[in-house]
Amino acid sequence: MALLVDQNSWKAHSRAMSLIPIPPEIPGIRGLLHAYPETAGPLMALAQVLLRGPSTLAEGERELLAVAVSVENRCAFCSKSHAAAARVLLGPQASWVDAVLSGSPPLDLPERLSALLVLARSVARSGHETDAKAAAQARAAGASDRELHDTVLIAAAFSLFNRYVDGLGAFEPEEAGYAAMGERLARFGYH
Repeated sequence: MALLVDQNSWKAHSRAMSLIPIPPEIPGIRGLLHAYPETAGPLMALAQVLLRGPSTLAEGERELLAVAVSVENRCAFCSKSHAAAARVLLGPQASWVDAVLSGSPPLDLPERLSALLVLARSVARSGHETDAKAAAQARAAGASDRELHDTVLIAAAFSLFNRYVDGLGAFEPEEAGYAAMGERLARFGYH
C-alpha cells in the first residue's frame, strides 16, 4: 500500500492558525477541551470507553485503529499522539505502529486485526464506503460482532475527533512531546 498522506502536508496544515483562541501551551484536542470545558467531559468519556473500556480488542489494538483512522483523515496530531500511546501499549509489537503510519500493513499483523484496520479506514473515508469484504475477512479470522462494532465506532468517533482538531486548527506540539503524551495516555487513559 502506498503512503496515505504526504507528511510534509501534515506539517504545513498542523501549523495553520487556529480559528478560535486556544491556549498555546496546551496542544491538540486538550487545548480545545480546555477552552471549551462543557464539551470536554462527554468527548473524553467517549474516548475512555472506546479505547480503555471493556472490549475483546486489546487497548493497543484499539489505539492502532485510532492511528489508522487518523492517518486516513490526515490528522497529524491524532496520528502522532495515538501512535505514541499504541507503541507503549503494544510493547513487542510496537513496530506495527510505524507500518500503519506509513500506510503499509505490518507483515506480522494477525489477519483479524489487519482486516479490522481495512474496515476502520473504509469507515473513515465514508460510512457509505464501509468495506463489507474486510468485515467478512475479520469475521472469518475470528472477529466478533462486538469487535466489528467497536472498530466502526472507533473509526466514526476518531473521524469526529480528527475533524475537531484540524477544523479548528489546534496546535501541534514539538515532536519530542509525543512520547510523553503517549506514556500518559497509555498509563492514565482519557480522563
